[in-house]
Amino acid sequence: MKIVTTPMCEELVKLVGIKNYNVNKHPTKDDGNLAILLSESKVEIDSIPVKVNSSAQIFESIKKIDFNSWLTDEEILSFFDDYPLAKKYLNNDIKNSIHIKVYSNFLKDTAESMGFVIDDKNYDYVIYPDYLVNEVQNETKPLIEISSHSFVSKNPFARLEKRYEILEKLI
Repeated sequence: MKIVTTPMCEELVKLVGIKNYNVNKHPTKDDGNLAILLSESKVEIDSIPVKVNSSAQIFESIKKIDFNSWLTDEEILSFFDDYPLAKKYLNNDIKNSIHIKVYSNFLKDTAESMGFVIDDKNYDYVIYPDYLVNEVQNETKPLIEISSHSFVSKNPFARLEKRYEILEKLI
């Protein structure tokens, strides 16, 4: 089996021990016969779509691409050791009373994993990805910009840790 992954998923591929793979931002059938990529991506080959917008999604994505089930849950948990906020929100069931309006699905997943209340009518803050800066110009509540893809780490743990760090300041 010839595996191809995108740069944003490569760290997960490495963690599960897959050694023989190619990396391509836009995988095609010429690159391989199985792609491991973000769930929003569309390709013309068989693929395993993963999500990395919350700690729980990263955990489940690792399990999904661990074809041989070599990793125990404890081993997967150890991958979070260097990312204290990602580990903190892995099994978060704490709810807070902060209402936010969110301008993207990936940030909605992140915010929900932290216990924020998603509310498009009565909200305290507006959370948006950098590429939607023009769409929030008429908002009257405080704006919180989150970097999306171009200026963030390819490592999903580091990327999520930074987003949690920004959003945790609101709690």
